Amino acid sequence: MEKNLTLTGMMGVGKTTIGKRLAKKLNYAFVDVDKIIEKQEGESISSIFKNKGENYFRKIEKQLTIMELKKNNSVISLGGGAFLNSTIRQYSKKNSISFWLDVPIEILIKRLKKSKNRPVIGKEKTQDSIKKIYFVRKKFYTKADYRIKCKTLTLKQIIEKILKFYEKSRN
Repeated sequence: MEKNLTLTGMMGVGKTTIGKRLAKKLNYAFVDVDKIIEKQEGESISSIFKNKGENYFRKIEKQLTIMELKKNNSVISLGGGAFLNSTIRQYSKKNSISFWLDVPIEILIKRLKKSKNRPVIGKEKTQDSIKKIYFVRKKFYTKADYRIKCKTLTLKQIIEKILKFYEKSRN
């Protein structure tokens, strides 16, 4: 049984896109925790935030993330805020090799301003609100096993770099 490969980082960094390709290359299951939450709850993350609140969402996120981290041979895309939870980080360290997909704040701002489904940044999607979230979360993302600076890399290069570190860490 192989350790999972976990992707963390801000919303909009490409965890889902990269995760799906990594899973295919490794012949692993791909797990998008946000999608699992939406399926279980029968509503979007935005709707959960609006109707039940962030605390409710974080509780469900913690339960489902830990359940997925206990499995093997998966590429797991964590929600943008999941790695802030110490229990999720502990399970991630124990059962996976984690990668922080780091995209410069300027690029994130451009991507997130176009996005319609990011409840944490709110409707205004201002540079200040995005920066505030980024700088709070960055301290936790640095606890991942590896940091992948994505700014100058193509999608193919990001995937190759992650696979190289992942293979090295498993042996």
